[in-house]
Amino acid sequence: MATPLLFVTLIFFGSSLPFASSSNLQQSCPPCGGLNIPLPLSTDSNCGEQNYRLYCNNNTLQFLSESGLYYQVISIDPMANRLVISVPTIRKNACISSDLKVEGLTLDDSLPFNISKRNEVMLFNCADDILLSPLNCTTTSPCRKFEATSAGKSCRNTLCCSYLKDSAMTSHRIRIRVGGCTAYTSVINMSPNDPPSTWKFGIELQWA
Repeated sequence: MATPLLFVTLIFFGSSLPFASSSNLQQSCPPCGGLNIPLPLSTDSNCGEQNYRLYCNNNTLQFLSESGLYYQVISIDPMANRLVISVPTIRKNACISSDLKVEGLTLDDSLPFNISKRNEVMLFNCADDILLSPLNCTTTSPCRKFEATSAGKSCRNTLCCSYLKDSAMTSHRIRIRVGGCTAYTSVINMSPNDPPSTWKFGIELQWA
């Protein structure tokens, strides 16, 4: 006669046990190119969350833009939910960024990544109508310092401007185009008096 009571007791206590959620069952992906891949980031269908997809190509960790271009991932800060991708190269003989053909960097706004507010973006070889914008196109703009470096040599003496990404701007795009500005770079967490030798070049993305 004790058997039914034991059965009911087991059901009661069994139903009170927490169910394992999908997040608890997730496995982190293996490192790529010397970088650890923290959850929820993913490089494969068998690990991480697929909305947070990165790509491990030839042992190089990369981020895929909405335009179909890959940008190398330089670093990941899992505590701040941030990662840094490389800035596109600027041609040595022309003031043109390597992603001009797709008009710069565009993120898929249906995914949980956006461009952080700590990016100081510098635009080069711009058309005159940019002077009507609120961007800093003065001689004090940090873009003038970049022009003096070897990396910015091909953009020297072009019309350049800079801006700090903020909430009033799209957080999913850095745009360049023929007939506008044709090259750009970005520095993370820049202080006004920092010399270019101390700048941290890259585009910082954050995820929700």
